[in-house]
Amino acid sequence: MMSLKQFWTKKTLVGLGLGQFLSLLITSTGFSSSELSNRGINAPTSQSFLNYALLTVVYGSVMLYKRQALKDRLLNSTKFTSCAVVKAYQYTSITSVMLLDCWSIPSVMLLTFIFLKTKYRFRKRAGVIVCVAGLVMVIFSDVHAGDRSGGRDARKGDLLVIAGATLYAISNVSEEFLVKNANRVELMSFLGLFGAIISAIQISIIEHNELKSIHWTAGAAFPFFGFSLAMFLFYSFVPVLLKMSGSTMLNLSLLTSDMWAVIIRIFAYHEKVDWMYFLAFAAVAVGLVIYSGGDKEEDQHQCIAGVGDEDAGRSKYFDEEADFDNINRGAIAGSSKTGDTSKHDCITSGERSETIENKNIGKEVQGKKS
Repeated sequence: MMSLKQFWTKKTLVGLGLGQFLSLLITSTGFSSSELSNRGINAPTSQSFLNYALLTVVYGSVMLYKRQALKDRLLNSTKFTSCAVVKAYQYTSITSVMLLDCWSIPSVMLLTFIFLKTKYRFRKRAGVIVCVAGLVMVIFSDVHAGDRSGGRDARKGDLLVIAGATLYAISNVSEEFLVKNANRVELMSFLGLFGAIISAIQISIIEHNELKSIHWTAGAAFPFFGFSLAMFLFYSFVPVLLKMSGSTMLNLSLLTSDMWAVIIRIFAYHEKVDWMYFLAFAAVAVGLVIYSGGDKEEDQHQCIAGVGDEDAGRSKYFDEEADFDNINRGAIAGSSKTGDTSKHDCITSGERSETIENKNIGKEVQGKKS
């Protein structure tokens, strides 16, 4: 039975805290985008470009300063993920988008199990189920509040959401693999570089007229640059959580972003929400604790298993050495026994020849006497 001290480990607390920090960053980007939209500014690619430029400048400078070798490349599928999910809102309801977006969680678990050999015990699977159940409560709360719009092509919208969630899972698992097997600074540098190049191409084709028409004021600049700063921090700390707790923990932590948004609306804008939101938030929080708790004990089990395998290997090695020594001793004993036998045979044959010679001498002496 796991004690409370073993459950609330430092790794568990840091993972939970970092996950909610990332979730709040995502919530802040949502509010920034909403504020820009209210001001008539619609330039999401330009906002992303500034984020990627910051990643390139900051982490690229560190990489060049340390003169690190170029080892890995990151296939960035996040852009295609965002396009697919945003496009899905045009065809299906927000309820369907939120529900099907949960597909990223089982996709991440399946991909990490296949490619990263991650093993999920019963407690972690139970934590995932509780988290998803909490999100389903949010969806039912929206339905209860009157969100029943179906969209013009629900099937097409649902397929786009599933495709986006799958690509997001591939992106997370790929980044987790690179974070655990490569350098984080190099990863962020190339992510920023290629992201900035792709964003610049999109801006030149799609958003150049939109940027020219923006009337820059303090009210417009603050959410614009705030969005980019929040995304820069998000991209910077995501690899830390991926290396510490994995892709599944990241996706589960981000489930609370919508609920943080609801809490901010309640206290900042005095809006009223359905009571199921609070129940859903509690369910997701409990699921996160269940999933991330007791990591130290699992690490100890893995360490003990590794030590056991090492001891087994050592005992097998020593057994083989002992068998080899016994064989050598047997061979030496056999050769010694053979040497003793031959020596005995030589002595016996010598005694026989001496006896025959003495008999012949005795016969010669008797012949002379006679």
